[in-house]
Amino acid sequence: MFRQAKWDEPLIFELSRPGRVGYTLPKPIEEADVEVPEKLRRKSRLDLPELSEPEVVKHYTRLSEMNYGVDSGIYPLGSCTMKYNPKINEEVASHPGVAYVHPYQDERTVQGALKIMWELEGWLREITGMDRFTLQPSAGAHGEFTGVTIIRAYHLDRGDTQRTEMIVPDSAHGTNPASSAMAGFRVVEIPSNENGTVDLEALENAVSERTAGLMLTNPNTLGIFEDEILEIAEIVHKAGGLLYYDGANLNALLGKARPGDMGFDIVHLNLHKTFSTPHGGGGPGSGPVGVKDFLKDYLPVPLVSYDEEKDRYYLDYDVPKSIGKVKEFYGNFAVLVKALTYLKILGREGLRNTSEVAVLNANYITRKLEGTRGYELPGKELRKHETVFSAEPMKKETGAKALDVAKRLLDLGMHAPTIYFPLIVHEALMIEPTESASREELDAYVEALKKISEEAYSDPELVKGAPHSTAVRRVDDVLAVKRPVISWRMYRELKERGEIDI
Repeated sequence: MFRQAKWDEPLIFELSRPGRVGYTLPKPIEEADVEVPEKLRRKSRLDLPELSEPEVVKHYTRLSEMNYGVDSGIYPLGSCTMKYNPKINEEVASHPGVAYVHPYQDERTVQGALKIMWELEGWLREITGMDRFTLQPSAGAHGEFTGVTIIRAYHLDRGDTQRTEMIVPDSAHGTNPASSAMAGFRVVEIPSNENGTVDLEALENAVSERTAGLMLTNPNTLGIFEDEILEIAEIVHKAGGLLYYDGANLNALLGKARPGDMGFDIVHLNLHKTFSTPHGGGGPGSGPVGVKDFLKDYLPVPLVSYDEEKDRYYLDYDVPKSIGKVKEFYGNFAVLVKALTYLKILGREGLRNTSEVAVLNANYITRKLEGTRGYELPGKELRKHETVFSAEPMKKETGAKALDVAKRLLDLGMHAPTIYFPLIVHEALMIEPTESASREELDAYVEALKKISEEAYSDPELVKGAPHSTAVRRVDDVLAVKRPVISWRMYRELKERGEIDI
């Protein structure tokens, strides 16, 4: 449950009282002869609050209790895979040999770090069926951009200058068309069929000599597996295009199926989703890109390679047609370490079990919630790692929208699912429980959604006015965008002028 608190919880500056001390610096050695240049000396006192150590601890503990995360309870954001992050990952990543290694060190002095990256790449190659990986990209969308840039370089190198179109299904992640456009492609959207999967006839009509490739997530954003993937691959390849795999939903396939065996030529993975690194709030992330052998010469430099004769790892710049660097140095190294730790602990059977439980949990929620008044299930019934319901019947019959359902869940102490995505489902509620959720948590979540349904039909204003018990009531989304309060100084100034009214 979110901690009950008031929006006007005092700032640490407002708690300040003159003379209170939390920490005292040691007295300077009298004999020290240090002359601080005038230009470096402050002209005024530091604007720091004056509090005792217990007051500081209590203040920040109160604030932390108002937060919610994967360690607080179920966090079922669809397509985000907000799974539990084993604490041993953090322990290994904070080891001095990891935390303090410097990217400018001679490669002879960082053989251990290079070995970690080489071993991780080996795991990723085996999991995906790809032949070579770059670990540079620092996020999923960054991986997408890297991947489609490789596709562009491949076609231009072959003289196919007319291949200017990237096909994207209407159920794709929003970053897919954005990444394609940034790489210079014209985006061609194709519709889904009544099952929620790619419409083969529409794909046949869309491909041409201008087709550079198709970006596809499998399973897609409805949580439905594209069972005609081999036919899709044949259509794209026959037209001369490449097939790109968005790895956002790989959590459903670990140890069960490989993109490389489905006909994909290039993939990106989200190590911060699938392989258990905390993410959200802008990072840290990691979006490695893997390719089939015929594309490896276009990967960013440097790659990490291993010389068997000399038994050493090295940074390989011998990538003749490289698209160049996409990030400074070699990627978000700590994230790579956490991913390899996760993989080594689970092993082959553990990864297989991860996907099995993730799929089981999503289908458990589907069956338990299916038939509940106000919610309907679009597309095929069988889901993979996530499920999508529509609250459109509830909206039509009570006025309570998907947004209201999400806000009411906060009152019940649970994190809301992704809402209004994918765009092809009206009033979408996109739920991904991951393998981390227990049966008891799933039951509680379903019961909460059923309770909200009952409330919507008996007292719709209760749902439409939610949340009622959180520290912050429903905010003005437009005002939050146009006039965000993003620092304590802004908050204090607005409060002093009487302009804070939330």
